[in-house]
Amino acid sequence: MSFFEELKRRNVFRVGIAYVITAWLLLQVIDLVLENVNAPDWVMQVFMLALAIGFPLAVIFAWAFEMTPEGIKKEKDVDRSKSITPQTGRTLNRVIFAVMALALAYLTYDKFVASPGQDTNPTVSATQTTAEEPPTEEPARESEKSIAVLPFVNMSSDPEQEYFADGISEEILNALAKVKELKVAGRTSSFAFKGKNEDLLAIGKVLRVNHILEGSVRKSGTRVRITAQLIKVDDGFHMWSETYDRELNDIFVVQDEISAAILTQLKAQLLGQQQLVTTETDTKAYELYLLAKQRIYDRTQASLEMAAKLLEQAVAIDSTYAPAYAQLGITTLLLSDRNYGTLPTPTSGENAKKYLETALQLDPENAEALAGMGLYFRDHSPEHQKAIDILRKALLINPNLVNANTWLANELDQTGKLREAMQIREETFRRDPLHRATFGNLLQKYVVMGQNEKALETIEGLRPYLPGNAMLLSDLGQLHMMSGELADALDYLRQAYEREPLNAVNRFWYGIALMEAGQYDLMSRIAPDLLVTLALSRLGRPEEALILGQQAFNEGQNPTFYFRALVENGRFSQLIEEVESRWPSLDDFVRDWPGRTGYGNNLMAFIAYAYRQLGRQAQFEDAMSHFKAALDAQIAEGADNKIMSVSQAYYAVLSNDYDTAISLLEKAFEQGLYPDTVTASAWPMFKPLNGDPRYATAKARMLARLNTELEKAGLEATAPGQDS
Repeated sequence: MSFFEELKRRNVFRVGIAYVITAWLLLQVIDLVLENVNAPDWVMQVFMLALAIGFPLAVIFAWAFEMTPEGIKKEKDVDRSKSITPQTGRTLNRVIFAVMALALAYLTYDKFVASPGQDTNPTVSATQTTAEEPPTEEPARESEKSIAVLPFVNMSSDPEQEYFADGISEEILNALAKVKELKVAGRTSSFAFKGKNEDLLAIGKVLRVNHILEGSVRKSGTRVRITAQLIKVDDGFHMWSETYDRELNDIFVVQDEISAAILTQLKAQLLGQQQLVTTETDTKAYELYLLAKQRIYDRTQASLEMAAKLLEQAVAIDSTYAPAYAQLGITTLLLSDRNYGTLPTPTSGENAKKYLETALQLDPENAEALAGMGLYFRDHSPEHQKAIDILRKALLINPNLVNANTWLANELDQTGKLREAMQIREETFRRDPLHRATFGNLLQKYVVMGQNEKALETIEGLRPYLPGNAMLLSDLGQLHMMSGELADALDYLRQAYEREPLNAVNRFWYGIALMEAGQYDLMSRIAPDLLVTLALSRLGRPEEALILGQQAFNEGQNPTFYFRALVENGRFSQLIEEVESRWPSLDDFVRDWPGRTGYGNNLMAFIAYAYRQLGRQAQFEDAMSHFKAALDAQIAEGADNKIMSVSQAYYAVLSNDYDTAISLLEKAFEQGLYPDTVTASAWPMFKPLNGDPRYATAKARMLARLNTELEKAGLEATAPGQDS
């Protein structure tokens, strides 16, 4: 008898098969039990090792021993004529079939019952609606090299160490994000799943990644234990896990070890000649830095002020720690009275620039410091191209910096590159859909491009995850206002303002809605200074208005409403003096104020009108040439909204093309415009249209709709005004 036949006779193959199937099923049960009791990873590894060792022992036992009616005997002691191995083989067959049936039942349960389906998971359906993806699409099919870093669980006895666990997660995320070929889900969206027991498959679909890194951090004194595991989303397979016990002064080495191990496991040799650079700093300074970064993400005045104090302590401890200086510079900019705080804008810019320059002296390639410098030039200098160049450099170093992408898109908008800016916003949104500035700016630009339905669909997809969020309420208000639904706009914008009264963006848009509703008194009390100028002018307080407007203009704020107040009060010489005293020519003015953001170019309209009123024909024609170039560029980029239509109407009326001007105003009214036709000084540029029946009809329709909206909002109706 051949050796192979002897193996069959002694049931060695059957024993091996039965052992493997039974061991696999047993491991699934053990894994489930250990997961529910939060057992450490090594316990599972011990079971796997024991079962692996047991396999050759079982095979050897099947070869060397045989079951007999008298019990187990050595095979050499059994008379072949009395051997019952055929009966034993049949019994083993039945055992194999039974175990296979159990395994098949488990697989069926795990696939169709234990894993929640897409239709019953609100997280998946809402986010997929936002991204316009079919519900059956595989997670992150477009990118095999993609990962989300979930916030590590704080296993320390002190709940105050939560920030440390978050910081470790974020630092690992940042290390991975520096690899340009690797798609890394944004911090805000990954951290949205903190503390939630979501199915990993669902998380992968929401974040559009194929891999998830999760883990835990236990900190005790100067020792830290970090456990990390890399999971493949589609099948839940644990590709890699490791536990690191280190002193805190080795924490940066640990972060690099984890990052490098993940890249190896992804089989993505992406670093080339790049190396993950190990940073070193004082342990206490590093902890303060981590704690501050968690505060910065909240984007409220209180949280930012706390972050600034923590970062000041960090750099006092370690004056060579560039990341802390970079974040201190960004925080200082965010605390200006144009953003989330009360610092005078010039003071904010001066202090922030010093911090950012220090960071770049310490580390010229620090991406966050470069991004912060780009933000500085965006807010404190009209040199748009300089801001763009610095932000592009930051993103070459780390393309996953969400804030830098947002700031770059904002600057591209300023220079009229609306489509490129929109592409950046959409790509950033796909990476980090719950990041406040990202979705806020994206929604605003959808409205600019006349894509109101797309904006509404996106907002509805976000609402389940951001209940009561002030930014989302503000976005809803802006959308309703730009669509002519003024009552709803006032309600949403009021709620946003009440939640974050110091948020300059919320105050600006609430002020615009109040202006359209004719609520100038309230507008003068809550809007930013650049808007209060127009409110005071409409309230019959022109001197106060123009002083405030000039002050805001001198501080570098957008002068559109100041120039409008000058025009409405007949101060044409003062307007031209403001322009010509600062810029040698209109070419120079346009370099600083391109007026190509998709809302038309009303600044140039007011300048052209002032030149015409002063009888300076050559300068009027020069202004009109710049005006037309700006409008044509924005139309070519796809801008289409009510403010853009009004700006086009300005150009038409200044060109004496009154029919076109009225048609454009009719379009603006249909898009939801509510111009003030009651205040005698408002809209002087359209005075030539008075008496035209079409213009009168359009204004009457607008006024009727305005009063309907005011009634819905519980406000007093507006009486028809006299043509000025």
